Amino acid sequence: MTEKVSILVVSHSPKVAEGTVDMVRQMVGDEVRCHGVGGTADGRLGVEPQAILEAIEAVWSPKGVAVMVDLGGAEMNSEMAIEMLEEARRPLVRICAAPIVEGAVIGATEAAGGSTLDQVVAEAEAFG
Repeated sequence: MTEKVSILVVSHSPKVAEGTVDMVRQMVGDEVRCHGVGGTADGRLGVEPQAILEAIEAVWSPKGVAVMVDLGGAEMNSEMAIEMLEEARRPLVRICAAPIVEGAVIGATEAAGGSTLDQVVAEAEAFG
């Protein structure tokens, strides 16, 4: 597979994250790495920076990772996770100000076409 921008879905709900990833895969296929993370280790709603960091590593692409978040806490914890990355990788992970489902589908569609991280983020945010 040629390297492409990856998509990470970060939600307070693991079901929302899983459902969004499922929708992306059904619409775009497996051509773009897409992963979802959500919920706390003890099963509550929420999302933890360490889990986000691990998810970023799971979908890592040298072309970048576009992160879709559902609420402010997911955005804040995603920012913390990005700060935990090695310094050289930080600029290649961007949080999108986009609706989580639409942003993920549009972003993945754009990524599948070989677009840059800036292009993927711009297209996803056009729906915000």
